[in-house]
Amino acid sequence: MRIYEGSPRQDFEEVFRSIGAFLDQRAMKEVLLAEAPDGFIVQGLVSSGVDAGAWSESMGTQTKETLTFLDDDIARFMDEALARRNHAVADDWAKAGYYEKAFRVLGRYMDEQKPRDTFFFEQDGAFVVRLLMASPTGSRHVLSEFTREDIDAMIAQGPALRDTKARPGQAAPAEK
Repeated sequence: MRIYEGSPRQDFEEVFRSIGAFLDQRAMKEVLLAEAPDGFIVQGLVSSGVDAGAWSESMGTQTKETLTFLDDDIARFMDEALARRNHAVADDWAKAGYYEKAFRVLGRYMDEQKPRDTFFFEQDGAFVVRLLMASPTGSRHVLSEFTREDIDAMIAQGPALRDTKARPGQAAPAEK
């Protein structure tokens, strides 16, 4: 969501974390996310009709689903997530789903890059990220690839990094 009119989006970490939590609830897989002027478009595979039996004749079907999240939707997701975390126990992060964690660490990476626009897709836990970056000669796209092992390592580092970043409504930690 845009904090300042005409500026790039701010705080991808929280925005993507909230989208990831929503996707975890939907059990969506193989996700593609594209930024739009007024929000995000998310596409992924959703399984339906899966039978719990291992030898079932019906294994269910996978369908591609496309969702549009407007800035107002994102703001609501972020408010709900913050309220949920404020009432959660200390190990809430351990209970978070894969996409909530993966999208959060990718969002942190993007916050550090300060892109004007984002696009990424995931396959089997690996992500390809395309960022639109400002340069002295204009804008250009930059590609980055993160293996599942890269994402897992970034997630493992997450708790230590969170202590260095101010949370919404809190002051930044003091320098030591």
